[in-house]
Formats: sequence, C-alpha cells, structure tokens
Amino acid sequence: MVRQRTDGRWEARVSIPGGRTKSYYAKTRRDAQDKLRAALRDLDAGVDLAADHQTVARFLDRWLSASVKPAVRTKTYEGYESIVRVRVVPRIGRVPLDRLTALDLQALYGRLQQSGLSNRSVHHTHRVLHRAFSQAVRWQLLPRNPCDGATPPRPERAEMRVLGREQVAAFLDATRDLPAHALYVLAVTTGMRQGELLGLQWADVDLDAARLAVRRALQRQNAAGLVFVEPKTSRSRRTILLSQRAVVALREHRRRQLEDRLLSGAAWQDHDLVFANPSGGPLDGSWQRALFKEALRRAELPAIRFHDLRHTAATLLLAQGVHPKVVSEMLGHATITLTLDTYSHLVPVMHAQAAAAMDAVLGA
Repeated sequence: MVRQRTDGRWEARVSIPGGRTKSYYAKTRRDAQDKLRAALRDLDAGVDLAADHQTVARFLDRWLSASVKPAVRTKTYEGYESIVRVRVVPRIGRVPLDRLTALDLQALYGRLQQSGLSNRSVHHTHRVLHRAFSQAVRWQLLPRNPCDGATPPRPERAEMRVLGREQVAAFLDATRDLPAHALYVLAVTTGMRQGELLGLQWADVDLDAARLAVRRALQRQNAAGLVFVEPKTSRSRRTILLSQRAVVALREHRRRQLEDRLLSGAAWQDHDLVFANPSGGPLDGSWQRALFKEALRRAELPAIRFHDLRHTAATLLLAQGVHPKVVSEMLGHATITLTLDTYSHLVPVMHAQAAAAMDAVLGA
C-alpha cells in the first residue's frame, strides 16, 4: 500500500511475517513505489525486513562473536576483529546494513588507500568483508553480497628478500658466539616458522637420529599473552631431518643451556624449551626479532625479517635442484602449489637445471 501522509511525505507499507508491517518513506509517490517493489523483492528472497535497522557496525560485531570466534584460531579472530575495528567501523559503521552498497565499499577501499594502507592490506579487508556479508546473506539479512559489485585494488606481490649462499655463511660465522646462533642455524637450514622454533622442546629433538618433530608453536595472543598452540595446518605437524651443521649447533646450544640452568638454580623455569629466555621461560618473538636485527647489523648484512630466513632456506634448496615436493613437506606447506606459487621466481632456474640434466643423460 502506498499513501500520502499529512506531512506531505509518501509512505509505502508492506506486511511482514508475524502480523507486523514495515513502512518506507519518500518525497514522491514514485520513489515510494520503487521502495515498495524493492522491499517485496527482498521479502520474496527471504530477507528479514524486520532486522534491516541494524547498522554495519552492529552486524559485524554479531558476525565476529557468533560466526568467526567459534570457528577460527584465536590469532585469526584477532586479525579479523582488528580489521573491523580499525579500518571498517570508523568509516562505514553507522551505515544501515540494508542500505550498504557496492559504491560505499568502493569508496571505503579508496579512503583506505589514501590513508596509506597498502593494496595488499586493502584487498585483505575486502576478503574479510566479503566473508562477513556472505554470512549476512545466509542469515537472510541481505538479498545479495554488496562486495560482489566492488573491485578491490590488485594486491602487489611482496618482494621477497632473502640471503644468498655467501651471505648466509657470513651471517652464521658472525653470530657463532651469540646465544641465538643455533636458532639462526635451524631457521636457515630447516625453514621452520618462528613460532615453531620458539615452541620446540628438547623432547621433540633426536640429535642421534638427526631429526626433530614439529608438534606446537609459540604464539602471542592479545588476551592470553604467550601460549603454545597447535601447528598452523595439519601439514605443519611434520618431521624434519637435520643437517650435520644443525646437529652440531644444537649440541653446543644444549651444553650452554645446561650451564645457564645450573647457574640459575631454583629460578630456572623448566619448560624443556630448546630456545628459551634467560630464565628458561618462553622467548618472546618481538624480543627475538630485535636481537635478529642487531645480529644482521653485526654481520653487515641488509635488513630482512626473521621470516625471510624461511624463504632463504627454500630458495637455497630449490636453487640446488631439490625437488619442490620435498621442500614443500619440509616447510609444512598445505600443498605443493603454494610452494611453487611462492617461489615462482625460481622456476626458470629449475627449467635450466632440467635441460642440463637431459644433456647429461643424452649428451650435448
């Protein structure tokens, strides 16, 4: 029904489940009729018209608590919550959910870029919102996902910064007398993630057999602080064979750690950690990264992230002709496709090695 009110505005009224009605207002009869037709289409699509008064901020809060938090790891939830709180709510949080358009989201992405956010971060924001509004469609709060009509910026491929063979040798030589030397050796020879290294216990290491098992990771969470968690994926739970250099470094590290433990006496916290703080407790990753930066300066090497030692390990192995499947399993990647995509810059090198191998078999 469409009627004109005493104040001159036009009202379109539609019946909704539960014996209630929903009104839409407009300045002209035609606009009111357009709103009525849109409401009827949404009603036919199963949209709960009674819930359309909630804002984007309110919906995203409900989505985080009801859909995301029970289903993902704590660190993943914290990342989603931060994106919503810092990037989205201050800009479009007051917009009614049912009035949010693809144009609103396109404008949001532009404002985020103007604020200095990278294309990759804006694209990740788009992915989070797409997941959120897909849930809104399933909850029948929206007839369609507004993200489908918005185009996020193409994420730039992050430049991989790795150490070359000579640089690795110089780095390990320059840090030989540092307490973290074995940590660096293990990082660059196994490609383990920082959290996996800091969660490693001596019970996971068999030096006689030259192997270790990745069973947990150390992670900092906003509410709980430093906690031990399950490895990132099922493939991350793996066994890694150790190089002789890694075995030697770990034996020396264990000897030093036993001396520290004797000196600490009752103050020592026995967590059986391979890489611990001076009192035996978990080693904070941020502190470790600061020590790593200082170690790079000491070796007169360019600044890289600690995570880049993982990329360094993979790059060195692939460049030496190690099969990508072996490297993938060593890194704990979910699929070999991820390995090949991440290190696609080495594919030409592998092609050249394949051609050389064929020449060796058949003769040049």
